[in-house]
Amino acid sequence: QVRLVESGGAEVKAGGSLRLSCTASGLRFADTAMGWFRRTPGKEREGIAYINWGPANTHYAAQVKGRFTISRDNAKHTVYLQMNSLKSDDTATYYCAADRLMTNLLTGRASHWGQGTQVTVSS
Repeated sequence: QVRLVESGGAEVKAGGSLRLSCTASGLRFADTAMGWFRRTPGKEREGIAYINWGPANTHYAAQVKGRFTISRDNAKHTVYLQMNSLKSDDTATYYCAADRLMTNLLTGRASHWGQGTQVTVSS
């Protein structure tokens, strides 16, 4: 059974940084594309960062590009999201997702999803 567990969510002041982690089990992590999504009440879920499996090319949504960095450690079965220069608009529940195909992540149709971790950015 595939399991994705996010951690690292917290409340932080605007301009601050956080690093989220997502540890996967039950899948061939090194062969799996990973992504981070977020959802705010009343808004649709949005994909913000994606990382493919080797070579680990990355993609970012415009609203986080230059501030967020996605990375992976295949030995630890973990994907990270380093978030810098946080804004109040970044307040959301953050989810990681996994799929063998990057195209499924990019279209929000990932096979596996975590339960989410809350990030709150206060002004």
